[in-house]
Amino acid sequence: MQIYTEDDFSGEVPDHPWAAQFIVMGYASGGTSLVPHGFFRNWLDEEATHGYCYIGRCSAFGVGSIAKYDGGQQNLAVGRFVAGGQRLRFVLNGQHEMKTISTYMFSIAGMGLRNAPPPQYADTVIKNDVWIGDEVMVLGGSVIENGCVIGARSVLPPNFSSEPYGIYAGAPARLVRHRFSEKVRAALLELAWWDMPLSWIRDNNAEFLQDMTEDEDAALAIIARLTESRKAYEAEHGPQT
Repeated sequence: MQIYTEDDFSGEVPDHPWAAQFIVMGYASGGTSLVPHGFFRNWLDEEATHGYCYIGRCSAFGVGSIAKYDGGQQNLAVGRFVAGGQRLRFVLNGQHEMKTISTYMFSIAGMGLRNAPPPQYADTVIKNDVWIGDEVMVLGGSVIENGCVIGARSVLPPNFSSEPYGIYAGAPARLVRHRFSEKVRAALLELAWWDMPLSWIRDNNAEFLQDMTEDEDAALAIIARLTESRKAYEAEHGPQT
């Protein structure tokens, strides 16, 4: 299994207090990402040996979570500041062809039997600033957009696609509401604060503690201040992505 992450990855942190539960990945610019031990599995519940996972800075999945890789055709890509609950399930493969007489995988029976190639979905993509509740199941080809919340025990069907800053729940998951007004959502996507280093977030930490739902004009003013702060930072340090 290949795990990819940020360019400033500084190595695993074996002496981290949570190292017994997670692969703890450190970064030169600060922060860690957490992948629970035993996360990458195949259909025999053994360590997966194929496929890849990309995980961004400050993202984590809870203890007991797994990503099931049956082959190398589907993979998992995770952005920054993703908070995953316990016992999540990412089913990246395992589809059976339903257009043929039987869905059975005859090839596993031996005797030279063959079955139609199993259908494949695209990679599962989780973007930035996403919160996923406990025991959510995510099926292949899902795309969770920036700022989303997925309610506990929800099931995201194959090829699920969300709207930015949506709150989704249920089996199958459906949009409950958006976290913010349309103008605030658009401004936050334009800001893309997750591109910025933790030092910038620290310098602007007070703005991240404000209620963005009570007053739209006040929320937009906060985002405007952060946008100016980002521009000033990039003028000195170069573009941030």
